Amino acid sequence: MKRLVTGTAALAAATLGYAVGIERRHWTLRTAELPVLAAGARPLRVLHVSDLHMLPNQKSKQQWVAELDRLDPDLVVNTGDNLAHPQAVPSVLRALGPLLQRPGLFVFGSNDYYAPKPKNPARYLMPKGKKKRVHGAHLPWRDLRAAFIEHGWLDLTHVRRTLAVAGQRVFAAGVDDPHLRRDRYTDITGTPDRGAVLRLGVTHSPEPRVLDSFAADGYDLVLAGHTHGGQLRVPGIGALVTNCELDRSRARGVSRWGADMWLHVSAGLGTSPYAPARFACPPEASLLTLVPRESRSPSAESAARRRAASNVR
Repeated sequence: MKRLVTGTAALAAATLGYAVGIERRHWTLRTAELPVLAAGARPLRVLHVSDLHMLPNQKSKQQWVAELDRLDPDLVVNTGDNLAHPQAVPSVLRALGPLLQRPGLFVFGSNDYYAPKPKNPARYLMPKGKKKRVHGAHLPWRDLRAAFIEHGWLDLTHVRRTLAVAGQRVFAAGVDDPHLRRDRYTDITGTPDRGAVLRLGVTHSPEPRVLDSFAADGYDLVLAGHTHGGQLRVPGIGALVTNCELDRSRARGVSRWGADMWLHVSAGLGTSPYAPARFACPPEASLLTLVPRESRSPSAESAARRRAASNVR
């Protein structure tokens, strides 16, 4: 029995050491091809970045994100939670620097507005009604927003925008963080531009009530973050929690929402500084290749899901 206890403790220590010391810095690119564009449209390459949770001293993360510019995306979408420290704005701008020269869209999440605080990890397994909201100090999100806008990125918070991306018309709309109940979908409700090759919805937390609204209005694709992919996943089981109302099977990657809309949830690139561990869920950014819907078939959709699940590097 003593040998069993000792072995179990050693395994637990090794797993924790790997999760904290190795995997949370194993920067990963996920790729997927999605049939969401209008017939006859040219493919678009969208880089989805989320949940940086940046600290000023995270140099390897900053360097890796900056190098994503080599992918030559047509559009960059940032779905929030950029900050984890009051002095992290310059670090976020260093990381995103080259990408800020490209067309970009963004919304913010709770950890753009409020600093993280120590929390009992068990609270994530508690029923939603028993959780008490815990906010940290205010973060300088207005400075970050001003910098993004100065570089030409568009703030989608409760607005609808039409923009040119690689010579094609894209319609996009977004909401403030539903996790904080700051979303006001009524501000953007209505049929999106039917002349656009893509109708894109953007939100930080993929709350079903928001996804249902985007789907009902006729959006082709929604991008979200927040879940960290579950952060600590059990091999063969997957995510144990999503930290929102989204079901665990959609905690990261591509899925369908309703008959006509696709959803992509990024597992993100960071963690809270008070829970700096990832297991079976490396930090990620995603390069999505969008192609016309006319290529869609049951076999193509299954292949898209398989590629989204396996194409990581």
